[in-house]
Amino acid sequence: MTEQATGAPKPHPRAPRGGPQPAATVEHVTGAQSLIRSLESVGADTVFGIPGGAILPAYDPMMDSTRVRHVLVRHEQGAGHAATGYAQATGRVGVCMATSGPGATNLVTPIADAHMDSVPLVAITGQVASRAIGTDAFQEADICGITLPITKHNFLVTDPADIPRTIAEAFHIASTGRPGPVLVDIAKDALQAETTFSWPPTHDLPGYRPVSRPHAKQIREAARLITAARRPVLYVGGGVIKSGASAELLALAEFARIPVTTTLMGLGSFPDTHPLHVGMPGMHGSVTAVTALQKSDLIIAIGARFDDRVTGKLDSFAPAAKIVHADIDPAEIGKNRAADVPIVGDAKDVLGDLLDALRGEAGAGNTGDYTAWRELLGRWRETYPLGYDLPEDGSLSPQQVIERIGRLAPENTVYTAGVGQHQMWAAHYLTFDRPGTWLNSGGLGTMGYAVPAALGAKAGRPDATVWAIDGDGCFQMTNQELVTAALNNIPIKVAIINNGALGMVRQWQTLFYNQRYSNTVLHSGPNGEGPAGGPEAARGTRVPDFVRLAEAMGCVGLRCEDPEDLDAVIEKANSINDRPVVVDFIVHEDAMVWPMVAAGTSNDEVMAARGVRPDFGDSDD
Repeated sequence: MTEQATGAPKPHPRAPRGGPQPAATVEHVTGAQSLIRSLESVGADTVFGIPGGAILPAYDPMMDSTRVRHVLVRHEQGAGHAATGYAQATGRVGVCMATSGPGATNLVTPIADAHMDSVPLVAITGQVASRAIGTDAFQEADICGITLPITKHNFLVTDPADIPRTIAEAFHIASTGRPGPVLVDIAKDALQAETTFSWPPTHDLPGYRPVSRPHAKQIREAARLITAARRPVLYVGGGVIKSGASAELLALAEFARIPVTTTLMGLGSFPDTHPLHVGMPGMHGSVTAVTALQKSDLIIAIGARFDDRVTGKLDSFAPAAKIVHADIDPAEIGKNRAADVPIVGDAKDVLGDLLDALRGEAGAGNTGDYTAWRELLGRWRETYPLGYDLPEDGSLSPQQVIERIGRLAPENTVYTAGVGQHQMWAAHYLTFDRPGTWLNSGGLGTMGYAVPAALGAKAGRPDATVWAIDGDGCFQMTNQELVTAALNNIPIKVAIINNGALGMVRQWQTLFYNQRYSNTVLHSGPNGEGPAGGPEAARGTRVPDFVRLAEAMGCVGLRCEDPEDLDAVIEKANSINDRPVVVDFIVHEDAMVWPMVAAGTSNDEVMAARGVRPDFGDSDD
């Protein structure tokens, strides 16, 4: 069965390689009409945005388009995260639109988020008239200068004749090579002026030549190291999903019988339920995954970047391991950990060529024997499994809530998550067997990501069930987009893991700040008091009431506090598909995320649970 048939995102389209191009068609239009025609021509079908003065000329012809749907969000940050969720769920380029000044600057966070997680995004912003640029005109901001460090490329367009070429180049840059965000800032007078529209335009990108095919010599050397290794691990990142290379990864791992660990961004690239999968590595990764990398003699990194959350203290990370590092972005190779075999290329091509090379080695009688290594990892997995304790007071466990959502959800459900404890619990206790079913803010760690990303994912894949797993802190940053979902018939489901606090920060205060809970309580005053001057203080009422808030925004609001009601509430949420559903799960405030490697320490110091240090029976412990 193909990835497309299973509902997984398609790999990003590659640029056409030479050959005759179709004859161009020419129309006399305004710059704004040219922009909408260009979006139609590159295949954009959904734009998330908010109109305003500088971008307003583009909104008039958009009203006449039968091919581009505009989703009016409530905040530009929501537009950016929705476009990101759309892109991650579909494999296509996400598009967001905003006006100049504050409209554009409100896109900065989602643009930075997309940049960190290599998401193909095109952000289109209006700019003041070209003659007013640099005069501090009303609602002027140098959004190109502001976003220069967090975009793959950006454009300032002052000539309407440049609009088709710029849009074509923006989509090409965003979706090829290492995907990323591209900003197109268009002056208002360029949108209003008369021009001609001609398609297809000719690309003019002389310095942009992303490498896709890996060098054969490097592939052969990598295959040689793999066959010589005794403790190899495939360390797989989000690049495998973006390349559409999950089938190639599975084929390689099964042929060579190499254990696989998938990063937070790589979850779903390799089936969680596969016996070769050892879990997610990192600060809150499984003990087996963290230790597999730490004690390996060869790490084959595919589409991953050796970030600090995976490596822990860098100079103590995997001290005995040689490194094969394959990435489409040459800047990532050797940036944090020197590579013994650097491979620049697309993950799909790298994995396919590497499998061919290993087959060739096997034909010559050279195969690796990793039986003892797999058995050792199996013992670690049995000894230190993921798990949690139910609260002694009979309240809801957040891990249990998330686990039951996963068990009761329809097949191929897409999950989004905010940032914090609920994100890590979702990564651990949901099961990801297909790519494109797990969307989160990995690199930037953006609170408020989950709800608008779920909105975008559902807009892109309307037939899929989409659950946003959110914390009460994250939810209060972008919950206004529930109005967008309700009014646009985008029936997402939101699980609020409501512990009444900024949970991950509170966990750190528990472990490292002597339980001094400074400004992490959310449902009452700064020191834990109830609402001032009202009877709610005595009853411990949580503010806001998420059920009533959801209902006010056109959604179904549900609440669950008793474990006896858990399955029934989740099943009721799953049964409602004509409106968004918000479920307020009141969970125990003291639940913590384990395992854990404390920030700045070595992965050798991984803790399986509070006060539980794993013993691997060797001199390194």
